[in-house]
Amino acid sequence: MFVILSNPKSRFKCNRHGLSPFSYRKGRKVTTMGAVCLRAGIQYFIEHKLLTPDIQDIARFLYKGEGLNKTAIGTYLGERDPVNLQVLQAFVDCHEFANLNLVQALRQFLWSFRLPGEAQKIDRMMEAFATRYCLCNPGVFQSTDTCYVLSFSIIMLNTSLHNPNVRDRPPFERFVSMNRGINNGSDLPEDQLRNLFDSIKSEPFSIPEDDGNDLTHTFFNPDREGWLLKLGGRVKTWKRRWFILTDNCLYYFEFTADKEPRGIIPLENLSVQKVDDPKKPFCLELYNPSCRGQKIKACKTDGDGRVVEGKHESYRISATSAEERDQWIEAIRASITRVPFYDLVSTRKKKIASKQ
Repeated sequence: MFVILSNPKSRFKCNRHGLSPFSYRKGRKVTTMGAVCLRAGIQYFIEHKLLTPDIQDIARFLYKGEGLNKTAIGTYLGERDPVNLQVLQAFVDCHEFANLNLVQALRQFLWSFRLPGEAQKIDRMMEAFATRYCLCNPGVFQSTDTCYVLSFSIIMLNTSLHNPNVRDRPPFERFVSMNRGINNGSDLPEDQLRNLFDSIKSEPFSIPEDDGNDLTHTFFNPDREGWLLKLGGRVKTWKRRWFILTDNCLYYFEFTADKEPRGIIPLENLSVQKVDDPKKPFCLELYNPSCRGQKIKACKTDGDGRVVEGKHESYRISATSAEERDQWIEAIRASITRVPFYDLVSTRKKKIASKQ
């Protein structure tokens, strides 16, 4: 017997194999360092006969493994390795969704791991969820495609209703319009959609936060950081700012010791390019290629410490050399991703339409 503890420094029980506290903590530490290391941690437990190599046993370990890093679990389950795919299916089968509405089932599912950011991984995991939900609740939807599309609509609704950076809160009528014809060409009952909408509106999804919400953790291991000059949005002056690139966002600070950023630029749907500026060399520009002339969705703190909407239609930033500029551009391009949900939903809606 063994007990996985949330705090790896805590005491543990192991009355069959006599592992030392050092070796046990080593295995626990390995399982919190990402998909590759999670695989190594699982192998470590198997070698010490704390876990069998059976797919069902591994899935139950991940499902019930209190203290395991849920980001690492999500990354591991999203891998395309044949073993990982089997574990994903077994992991989803650990969930019992019978007699739960779709929001209730999603709350349970999305709390058991942290959904990865890559579209292909999300697609596989949500496909497995939709199949399992329909198996547990026959007759609720006409196909798993309906469940798949509606699940993404609910996830996007959750973001639109509860993300403080989103000002346009969609009404119920827009949610209904988004989901017209998804039930094999038919509309879902309005009272069913109303129940789902009201549930999300009253209580957002609880998403696992392995490291808490402290911004210190966000900035601990950035993709890139350094001093750059930024051109103001309304007042066109250049100011030196400390930039940190992490988690698909670009943060800038007045001083390196500041705990809170002066501004936050989400990079979703943005592009970056080299640009010539008559006053500053080695410039790059952040812009929205599909919404030229419109303000970029970003925020900053004003002189009174209030969080306000950014004024920029584009962000112009100057480095100290061409090499540094190119390195920042490369790092930003690697970080920029389009929101995958919209493409996944669009593809699945086309599939539903083709069946009619």
